[in-house]
Amino acid sequence: MRFTLEAVLGDAGIEVESADGGASGIAAFEAHGADVVLTDLAMPDVDGMKVLEAIRVQDPSVPVMMLTAHGSERVAVAAMKAGAFDYLPKPFDPDELILSVTRAIETRRLKLENARLRTQAALGRPIIAESPALRRVLDLVARVAPKDVTVLLTGESGVGKDVLAATLHAHSKRADKPLVRFNAAAIPAELAESELFGHTKGAFTGAHAARNGYFQQADKGTLFIDEIGELPLGMQAKVLRTLQSGEVQPVGGRAEIVDVRLVVATNRDLAAEAKAGRFREDLYYRLNVVPIRVPPLRERPEDIEPLVTAFVRTYADRYGMGQVTIDQALIEAFKAHNWPGNVRELENTVARLLALTAEDHLTLALWRSLDATPQSTSRISLSDGDPGPSHPLRARVEAFERSIIASEFETAHKNQSETARRLGVSRPALIEKLHKYGLLERG
Repeated sequence: MRFTLEAVLGDAGIEVESADGGASGIAAFEAHGADVVLTDLAMPDVDGMKVLEAIRVQDPSVPVMMLTAHGSERVAVAAMKAGAFDYLPKPFDPDELILSVTRAIETRRLKLENARLRTQAALGRPIIAESPALRRVLDLVARVAPKDVTVLLTGESGVGKDVLAATLHAHSKRADKPLVRFNAAAIPAELAESELFGHTKGAFTGAHAARNGYFQQADKGTLFIDEIGELPLGMQAKVLRTLQSGEVQPVGGRAEIVDVRLVVATNRDLAAEAKAGRFREDLYYRLNVVPIRVPPLRERPEDIEPLVTAFVRTYADRYGMGQVTIDQALIEAFKAHNWPGNVRELENTVARLLALTAEDHLTLALWRSLDATPQSTSRISLSDGDPGPSHPLRARVEAFERSIIASEFETAHKNQSETARRLGVSRPALIEKLHKYGLLERG
């Protein structure tokens, strides 16, 4: 029967993977995924109903179809009530089989498209993934999203981890509940506990009213913690406790239970941070259930041209411009560029070119004339910022140091945490240097 099914569906251009029973079928789905699952109903050990239940838990968007023997219609109806997409009696008609499977594939495609559109509506922009590298990431996101597991998104700043967090939420069973975002790098350490876990009235000076924290606001939904590597160790312990018990302890209040799916992101190597004692090892293992690395833009040049086209359309509309044309030479130069700031840097570059162009036309010459084409790497000559041999060595070294810090600070879009990471120094040490060299005002 399996060989016949493979032949019929294969001849119709459908890629088929077969398994010799319910348990092996579930294992194959866990390993490779599928757009449709076709299962026999009566099987030893793990029957079709158990297969249906397992697939529904792993990915509710995947249609499950039942093959039933004559006289099993009552069980087939029960399977439909349990969530099966359709059932076919044996012996089956090949044309009817192909029609049913094709309809199931189209149904899944429409579900995924609706989820993608919900994500785009939430983000206010399209999701672009022409490169194989990013398509593999999105396939993994689609498989993981329906499962209520913690996801750790890693990658350089500006690669789009926030976009993937929104995609995970839009494809999840919590899509109709809130997606709450918390940036650990943007909140001072002394305020992080109150922001994440809330506080009661009078819990501290200035707490004039009770306030729900981000965990309570995300109840039944998804909490996205960006830059989680910036959380102080004491706060990491509280996050770990919440993950383990589901309890949230507001400042000055009693513990309460929340139901939150956690997605976190970082541009740090948390495994290395844990070994160095800067991140709790037990929390790292709790977060690293499903790690997803988002590749930098330089590893996916196929995405650059469609990204540029989308950004041009967005900013041309915003600036009230007409139809904008783009020279292919500029696109090729963009593809060859290193883009240390990734998609965010590319977007800012396109916005700048459109803001400063005198015509509705973007060229390589324009990019170069605006000095917007830094070297493909961040190497700096020793002569950069050098005041000259007539100055003392210390002054020349400090000028060189200032040049390096200023360049990295600008490249990181003045993100202090990212700049510190690139330079291999602590954030307080970086801030002190920024003040010293007049790159950051004290306040």
